[in-house]
Amino acid sequence: MSSEDALAPGGPPSSRDDVDDAAPSPPPVSPAAPVSPAAPLTPACYFVVHNISKKHNVGTIARCATAFGVAQVVLIGSKSYNTFGCKGSSAFVDFAHYPTLGDARRGLMAPPRNVTKILGVEICPDAVPIETHPFDGPCAFICGNEGEGMTEQQKAICDGFVYVRQHGPGTASLNVAVTASIVMHHYSMWAKYPERERAGEKYVVGERPQRTHKRGTVGEDPEAVRARRAKKREEAARAEEEEAEAGGRETT
Repeated sequence: MSSEDALAPGGPPSSRDDVDDAAPSPPPVSPAAPVSPAAPLTPACYFVVHNISKKHNVGTIARCATAFGVAQVVLIGSKSYNTFGCKGSSAFVDFAHYPTLGDARRGLMAPPRNVTKILGVEICPDAVPIETHPFDGPCAFICGNEGEGMTEQQKAICDGFVYVRQHGPGTASLNVAVTASIVMHHYSMWAKYPERERAGEKYVVGERPQRTHKRGTVGEDPEAVRARRAKKREEAARAEEEEAEAGGRETT
């Protein structure tokens, strides 16, 4: 996406000399301060993946998600995913799963995520440009299919819509992963996420997290695991009590 540059009333400079005379050279960029990889980025950003058919797009979305500090990539429907082309970055992405779009909306809006808006990324009449930053807290985004755009079911869970402005005549829309990356970047800038530490001409990659579930599948939600285990303990304790009561009746 080309940002809309603010031009002086006289129009663009006519030569390289005009550029040099018009403004001094920018100061050198100093290295970013080190950032702890464990530090949570708030307000949090979530990206919902649903009905995206090309595996390389999911891989690129995952790569962009970790680059721009997205808290979770939320999969709808299948727990399996293919992040072809992510260059190993999907290991640093926290994937969540919901069976349906409605389940995803309820889960994202509820604690602990407390998302204030789900914004669809679509070129529709009531969409606002992403650079207007229509955010007011933790936010989730959802894009449509590569060819068909957003479905009515996807639009139904949204509180509003944003789009990426285009300025040239050669294409009707951007690739879904490209659009997703622009949206994520704008949110990270609005949220003032601290910049990752740099080394040379690259950003510093963190220590690869230990995988706790099968590759290419979403692991169980820790809260769900804890709830299931607590339920099993309660059932076992109840069974022991009932057995003890039955034994007491037999002895009398």
